Amino acid sequence: MTAARSRRRSAAYAALALGLAGSLALTGCNSHSSKKSKKSSSSSSKSKKRKIIGGAAAAGAGAGAASRRVPDCYPSTYKLRFSQQTGADSHVTVKFNNNTSRDCKLYNAPLLRFNNAKNPLPLLQGTPGQFDGTRITVPSHGYAYAVIPTNTAAAKGTEQKSVAVDFMGTSASSVTHGPATVNFAEKRLHISVGKSKVTNWSSSIHGAELAAGVGK
Repeated sequence: MTAARSRRRSAAYAALALGLAGSLALTGCNSHSSKKSKKSSSSSSKSKKRKIIGGAAAAGAGAGAASRRVPDCYPSTYKLRFSQQTGADSHVTVKFNNNTSRDCKLYNAPLLRFNNAKNPLPLLQGTPGQFDGTRITVPSHGYAYAVIPTNTAAAKGTEQKSVAVDFMGTSASSVTHGPATVNFAEKRLHISVGKSKVTNWSSSIHGAELAAGVGK
C-alpha cells in the first residue's frame, strides 16, 4: 500500500469517528432535554391538580359552614304549650317544641301579652325588648322552657283567655317572628296570671323553675 493511500484511509476513519461522536452527543442531549420536559409537564400537572383539589376543599368548607348556620326559632300555636301547676310553688310553664328537622336559636325570654295587653309581661331577667345576652340552641325536636311564678295571690291574678307570643331577637326591641296567639278557651286550658314576670328561656324545666324561684 502506498503512503498516499494510507493517509487517505486514516483521514476517512478519523472523519467517521468524529461523526459518530457528534451523533452520540446529540442523542444524549435530546434525551436529557426530553426528561426535563417530562418532569416539568408532570410538575405542572400536579400543581394544577393541587389547585383544583384545594379549591374544591375550600368550597366544601364554605358550604359546610353555611349548612351549620343556626336559624332563629319562631313561635306557632303548634309549637307552644302552656300549663299551670298549683300549690305553694304555683307557676305557669311555657314550653316550646322545635318540631323541625334543624336546630334553632332562642334569645332572652318569650314576650307574652295576655288578653291583648298593650305591653308584654315583664321579665325576671332584664327588661322587655332589651337584649341581655341569653341565647340557647334548641335541637331538632327538642324543647325549651320559661316559667311565670304565680305563688302569690297578686301574681296568680285572674284566669286569662288568650296570649300572644313573640320571640325576642338579637338586639334591643327586635322580634324574630310572631306573634302567635294561643286561645286558652279553645284548648280548654285554665291559665291564671296576674302581676308576675317571666324567666328567660332555659334548656331544662328545672333550670327555668329555679330561675323563677319555684324550683327545688
